[in-house]
Amino acid sequence: MKTTPRLLKRLLNIYPPYLGAGVRVTTISDDWKELHVTMLLRWYNRNFVGTHFGGSLYSMIDPHLMLLLMQLLGKEYMVWDKAAEIEFIKPGQGKVTSTIRISDDVLEEIRQNTANGEKYFPTFIVEIKDADGELVAKVKKTIYVRKKRRA
Repeated sequence: MKTTPRLLKRLLNIYPPYLGAGVRVTTISDDWKELHVTMLLRWYNRNFVGTHFGGSLYSMIDPHLMLLLMQLLGKEYMVWDKAAEIEFIKPGQGKVTSTIRISDDVLEEIRQNTANGEKYFPTFIVEIKDADGELVAKVKKTIYVRKKRRA
């Protein structure tokens, strides 16, 4: 899907699962290499003990790496989420935030490892922090990337 960062941000912010979880994408950089996302603790996204629901914490991250890589690599690449793992460090309360970044080095590594049509599985670690900058959770995402075969 060819789009602009501004349009994708708007679409993500009206996406029903994000509305229901209270997730908000605040920034997508013009070069597609950085995305900022936040979530406030509300009555509808808190768990039984009054902190952020773990599924909502994970949903803050998913599917942003895949979407950014699709834009950065272009139509000649297949990009899919392959695996994810979340480690909860401390209870999330109040506002939580995350910044997702993809560096030029990572893009070059992906291109080199897929140049001959091979599958490549880059792994990213994304942190979720509270308003004090303290770590709430770490998400490990593995992405499937391969150049599309020519017909």
